[in-house]
Amino acid sequence: MTKHALSYVYALILLIAGGNLQAQTIWDAPQGGSARMKVALAADSLKIPASYAQNLHWDLVLDTIGKYGSTITWKSNNPTYLSNNGKLIKLSPRNGKRIKAKMTATIAVGSMRFKKSFDVTIAYQEQALQGYLFTYFEGSGPRNMDEQIRFGVSADASNWFALNKNQPIIASEKISGTGGVRDPHILRGEDEKSFYLVATDMSTAKNGWGHNPGIVMLKSIDLINWKHNFIDLEKSYPAKFKNVQWVWAPQTIYDPAVGKYLVYFTVKFKDDAKLDFYAAYANIDFSGFEHEPKLMFSPKYGAIDGDIIYKDGTYHFFFKANTKDEKGKEIKNGIQQATAKSLQGPWVEEFKYLDAYSAKKIVVEGSSVFKLNNADTYILMYDLYTNHRYEFQRSKDLYEFTQTPESFTKNFYPRHGSVIGITNEEAKRLNEKWGGVPELLIKKQ
Repeated sequence: MTKHALSYVYALILLIAGGNLQAQTIWDAPQGGSARMKVALAADSLKIPASYAQNLHWDLVLDTIGKYGSTITWKSNNPTYLSNNGKLIKLSPRNGKRIKAKMTATIAVGSMRFKKSFDVTIAYQEQALQGYLFTYFEGSGPRNMDEQIRFGVSADASNWFALNKNQPIIASEKISGTGGVRDPHILRGEDEKSFYLVATDMSTAKNGWGHNPGIVMLKSIDLINWKHNFIDLEKSYPAKFKNVQWVWAPQTIYDPAVGKYLVYFTVKFKDDAKLDFYAAYANIDFSGFEHEPKLMFSPKYGAIDGDIIYKDGTYHFFFKANTKDEKGKEIKNGIQQATAKSLQGPWVEEFKYLDAYSAKKIVVEGSSVFKLNNADTYILMYDLYTNHRYEFQRSKDLYEFTQTPESFTKNFYPRHGSVIGITNEEAKRLNEKWGGVPELLIKKQ
């Protein structure tokens, strides 16, 4: 048997072992092992991640260029739910069985063709959410009490009420290494009932602004009881982070490409003025990282307070950015964004200021974006930290935002927080524990 024939047999064995190749194989090329081998190997290498295929609730990312010079075209057998290019049209009904679709790829090298199919299960429609939970730390003093996690609740995302009489819902000294917690970010998990909370492990009241070594990580299944750990990057990863100065504003996002939660944050080293974003996947119990954090995104002029949200096949990375002149002096700052098709990048900076205050030289930070319940509107909120105000702008597409900022009404003064939607059952649970939930939300059925 010739070398080419052996390679071709090996390629076919790979395809058969994979179990994904349809019985129908299209042969419309003259005899010649090279093209067969390439198209077979290209077909074997083609994958749809299991975390997408088993519970699809975002668009599929489909390759159109494959290995070995191959091209790929796709066809869906259920375009009512999933289009030929992988766009998720609608989710499975909340009640009943989940909808299934089959995506068939035709892999071509020259005139040689193979077909390979993937079964995809469409996720259920999202649960009905009636209210909102605001996680924040305080800015109104006393200073030794400010840097702790607090909760606020709203029925409409505009009028907010502090829980627990605006006292901490978790004491910082119990969950942090420094005794202080800033910049809390909360995320609802993929199972809809788990919650992930991360925050900066830093007490400026005790230690000033010179240095902090890490972040706090918490997980809950009821929003009331939280398991906690903190990570000191200096001690955990001394080869990379022994010279770290700041580890700021961590956030968490689910990565469907690998089925894991990615934690990302700003890092500054003592011998470098640049502020970059680093990231690592959380371990399965959300008590630490799977590996040493790696550089995720390096904005041209540096940035802090990153916040990522996904919409229509694109990840939008919002952050507090700045512009410098040719001498390196900052001449402007505010909220900008970068975009990417994958959490792995590459991230494309837009260098456009989105907040209403950058041109007025009024500083804002701590931006966070959330989607309104049962609506197609997104809220970009931010902290006017020198003015003791928290304001927001609206968007339909995450590119263009309303130009006139709006103000929250609230009985607390939040600093750099985040918002998620909650059910009225969760609101009632929060009220039973801490009180303060508006009556309108408690009575909702």
